[in-house]
Amino acid sequence: MSSRQDATRDRIEAELVDPLGQMALDVEAVEVTPAGKRRVLRVAVDKDGGVTLDDVADATREISRVLDDSDVMGEMPYTLEVTSRGVDRPLTLPRHWRRNEDRLVKATLADGSTLTGRILASSEESATLDVSGTEHEIAYADVTKALVQIEFNRKSDKKDD
Repeated sequence: MSSRQDATRDRIEAELVDPLGQMALDVEAVEVTPAGKRRVLRVAVDKDGGVTLDDVADATREISRVLDDSDVMGEMPYTLEVTSRGVDRPLTLPRHWRRNEDRLVKATLADGSTLTGRILASSEESATLDVSGTEHEIAYADVTKALVQIEFNRKSDKKDD
């Protein structure tokens, strides 16, 4: 991606952070890709408790309003796509770990080792994983990559009301 495209993406994100923040939404990713004579602007959002379809619809309206009031996209036409963060994105910020507590995660550490365990707790600096019944605290600074693992037919330990 060119530095001009990076600058455009960064400027779009800067325009959206405050208005979406007022809706309790975080901007997780902004991508601008060429698509013929148009561009596709993809904005991924997230919040505590997860994003609903209503949240995506509200975010789409707000993003459209902000972009219409701004010159950040220029004159070239674009298509706006708003989506949730998705489980395939790496955990890179403390809020990602917090929002995925009780989920299984595979973390690659700076020393090359890997840990796969359930997130028990998280703070601004580290997360505690249950790895085969043993608790491991890992500092985010030591994590080079972390991905939520998809679990099918998982039996939850949490009781339903």
